Amino acid sequence: MKLSKVRPPLRFVTLLALAGCSRFGAVYPPRPVAAPGPPVADAAPARLFVHVSVTAEALRAALDGVVPRTGEGAFSFLGAPRRYTWARRPLGLRFSQGRLVLAVHVDARLALPLETVEFPFDLDVAAEPVVNRDYAVKLQSVEVKVSCGDRRLELANAVAGVFAALGRDVSGQLERFAYDLRPPVEEAYARVARPVRFPAGGAEGCARVRVLDVEAGPTVIADGLDKDLAFVVAPSVTFPCGADEVSGPLPILSNVAAVSPGPFAISIPVAASYDELARAMNVAFTDGKLSFSKDYPGLFLANPELYESQGLVVLKLHLAGPVHAMGIDTELDGDIFFSGHVAVADNELSVPDLEPTIETRSLLLSLKAATSGANIRDQARAALRLDLGDRLRQVRTSLEGDLTFGGKDACFRGNIDKLEVASVHAHGTYLRVYVTVTGRASVTMPCASLSPASGG
Repeated sequence: MKLSKVRPPLRFVTLLALAGCSRFGAVYPPRPVAAPGPPVADAAPARLFVHVSVTAEALRAALDGVVPRTGEGAFSFLGAPRRYTWARRPLGLRFSQGRLVLAVHVDARLALPLETVEFPFDLDVAAEPVVNRDYAVKLQSVEVKVSCGDRRLELANAVAGVFAALGRDVSGQLERFAYDLRPPVEEAYARVARPVRFPAGGAEGCARVRVLDVEAGPTVIADGLDKDLAFVVAPSVTFPCGADEVSGPLPILSNVAAVSPGPFAISIPVAASYDELARAMNVAFTDGKLSFSKDYPGLFLANPELYESQGLVVLKLHLAGPVHAMGIDTELDGDIFFSGHVAVADNELSVPDLEPTIETRSLLLSLKAATSGANIRDQARAALRLDLGDRLRQVRTSLEGDLTFGGKDACFRGNIDKLEVASVHAHGTYLRVYVTVTGRASVTMPCASLSPASGG
């Protein structure tokens, strides 16, 4: 080292400090041995509610396509076989006491010995709509009632078999009827189960939503068919992404006594390894270096490392660079350590109480002729401020896009109303942050428009 002329006391102090610390080693115990393995999100099951609406017109059109429009058959009249044909008019649909009621007007033509007689009558069909485990609307407890206003009683009695045959035919067709809800639900499942990758500083994260079950509440009849579904999901976000998981088929539908309607609130654990957080922290560094001193521009911090020790997050930084001032000509080269508690406020992750460890504080005090420990601390605190809300906004946009789709027959709308970082916990090899997502989702059949739900 080259020292110019300085007053003896200062030169003596500076000489002792820099001679002992220009090449200094670690001034904090090495990181504790941690069990290897990827970050664990360990998501708790939650429910994502979806309101399904099938309009009365959609049901009527589907049923109208099932019931035959024409038919023919034979009956006995005056001891001789006779033929009849029939044609129905478009179905009418109404709802009564939790059941749907179809009105079918039929015009029958009966071939009699001397003439062909037209014989109108009506079928009123009442049935209870249910959704089975295969996501199909089925009709159960089908009841058919035949009424005829024709006063030709003898003829009416003669063709009673025609009534019964036509009633059995219509009833059988309706019992085999199925209105399929699976396509939009299955597409939503495929979109939700697909991992969403997004950048976070120098790291890459993955949002996953594992669908464990699909539950269905009771069917509500209100000028159409309404039903609340609940996707039982295990959501998580990890840094780094890890291996992609292959999703299985859509689970069978579980009919349950009740499903809570309305907006859903899901707590998503975000597991971030300390290595990935250090990479994100590197965004604050220029070419891998963070300069912090105007008086000594050659000094810099580099190679940030993070780990946990006894509930604290420890930040290790490499302090290096030349010091040319006050007659001092030397190189600093060593590691310094800071520790503190991770906190979250207003969707921002930080370590507000980050302070040098006792050993590092002692070192920085001995180097006060060359640099400022408080300045290094403030720079480190600033570099560790991560706006998770801003980063997860990409997840929000992606999820909203994935959950808004459809075509003419059905459309699925999804809206994420709020995304809030709730808490953070330090573990041996990773941080776990809990993010609360509030949103809404719905399916409309048929689809009126394809824009996200209002209000988001």
